[in-house]
Amino acid sequence: MHNFLPSQFDFNNPDSVSIIDELPLWSAPFGLKLLDAIKIKPGMTVLDIGFGLGFPLIEIAQRLGRTAKLYGIDPWEAAVQRARKKISILGIENIELITGAAENIPLPNSSVDLIVSNNGINNVQDISKVFSECSRIAKPGAQFVAAVNLPETMIEFYSIFMEVLGDFNMTEKIPDIKEHIHKKRLPLQELKDLFAANNFEVAGSEVDSFRYRFVNGTAMFDYPFIRNNFMDSWLAIVPPERVNKVFNEIESRMNLISQKKGEWVLTIPLVTISAIKK
Repeated sequence: MHNFLPSQFDFNNPDSVSIIDELPLWSAPFGLKLLDAIKIKPGMTVLDIGFGLGFPLIEIAQRLGRTAKLYGIDPWEAAVQRARKKISILGIENIELITGAAENIPLPNSSVDLIVSNNGINNVQDISKVFSECSRIAKPGAQFVAAVNLPETMIEFYSIFMEVLGDFNMTEKIPDIKEHIHKKRLPLQELKDLFAANNFEVAGSEVDSFRYRFVNGTAMFDYPFIRNNFMDSWLAIVPPERVNKVFNEIESRMNLISQKKGEWVLTIPLVTISAIKK
């Protein structure tokens, strides 16, 4: 039973206000699909792999209520502290945060009813080890729901990147781009094979996509999310002395396309996979 009291949330407290619109735009489309796919019931034990700043971990905790116990694991210490502060401000008491890698999950065998990962499993160091650990901690019948972006992500940019490398007689670097893509974004069948190899039966997979629209390529390169999360790995593919020449040409070609089409668009295909532990 509730003891219904007026809200204590202080809309004039900077800390309180800071969490209202915290959800990163990138995470939202994946997370909405994930939240639709999970099966919920009272008293669940849940693990979120790569919870980052707290989504969807905090959202799921609030939806499952007081009888649930949730764990989040992430190696990013600064993000863990940020999530901890949000949990404290919201007064949530059923979440335990773990600073660490998902290759070594400090939970008992067969102890978890639900595993979720919102673009988390594709950023681990050893994805095979992570799946092995998930199989170990999952109860028989446990659900594992992962939302990830697919290899065709930002194909508009990568196509021009490879085209420019070819025109600049740097075709030997094109396999590096493909390796970079594969490391972060496995094909759907490879993901399904990982589930199957670790005693999870894939119950369903839903493919979808969303778009990032920019006025031109310059705006894309200036976009903080692109600059902070992608640029370093792109720049590392090109020898330092040729970086400016290559990326100025890429920018020029993107801007030309923008002039013709009225905008520059990046497509982000994603899949939500739901699997059940055998």
